[in-house]
Amino acid sequence: MRYNDFGIDFKYLLVSERDKKFGLTVNTVGFQPIPPNTVYPSTEHPKSYYFNPEKGRILSEYQIVYVSKGKGTFKSESTKKINISKGQAIILFPGQWHTYCPLKESGWNEYYIGFEGEIIDNIVNNGFISPSNQVLNVGVNEDLVNLFTTAMRVAKEDKTAAQQNLAGLAFNILGSILSMAQNKNFETNDAALKIERAKVIMLENIGKEINAKEIAENLGVSYSLFRKTFKEYTGYAPAQYFQELKLRKAKELLAETNLPIKEISYELNFSSYEYFLSFFKKRVKLTPTEYRDSGRII
Repeated sequence: MRYNDFGIDFKYLLVSERDKKFGLTVNTVGFQPIPPNTVYPSTEHPKSYYFNPEKGRILSEYQIVYVSKGKGTFKSESTKKINISKGQAIILFPGQWHTYCPLKESGWNEYYIGFEGEIIDNIVNNGFISPSNQVLNVGVNEDLVNLFTTAMRVAKEDKTAAQQNLAGLAFNILGSILSMAQNKNFETNDAALKIERAKVIMLENIGKEINAKEIAENLGVSYSLFRKTFKEYTGYAPAQYFQELKLRKAKELLAETNLPIKEISYELNFSSYEYFLSFFKKRVKLTPTEYRDSGRII
């Protein structure tokens, strides 16, 4: 079974003159799963973003590209061609030629966000990020994936002050990447890396059935060791943790959308609508309808 292969998801945004006064604006945010032996990049992107990896491109904005799965290469004016693998983030700079792409035999999953403004200019001018250090090792991290997916949701909803919300998320993504890169925890703790990878697999496949034994096999570890380490690391057995993710997502959908409750149950792949109602009431002490009507996030 292949995990982490759900569809391409991206949004390009309009930016008003008022938005620009905030100091940071987001132009694009998205996710691309590139299976092995497929064309890259997708031809669905606008001309200003689409590029031929053999020729490269120059952007007029900053971008963060985060690879959560697979392998590839990256090259720019200031960086010699290097290999990229899951858990690495690439920082792209405006006006700088660059190119990158997944390896045909492996493909990759990439999250990205593009932004500009005086806030990020000041960060660069003060040396927090630099074209001389564009590839950062941050590890496969569930919280980072959550930030990208939240940014995609906010962009698609396009509510009032969405740009300011997205600016905060972009700043949070950048700050998280810098912190993770400096920490180096994932470079020395192989068990932590594998558990974080498992958490990301679960998060990215929240609407599917997962098999913890298959995930353990995917990560190259015995199921008994995986289950023991996972529980020590998260406080939950793998199956329990996945149910907690589903519960968290159900709360989010109930509080922030008007999706019918049956559709939420179906989208999150509960075994039945009745089981979803029973599970939710047992865990939250409210029915899904009561939770939605209360307007609370518990």
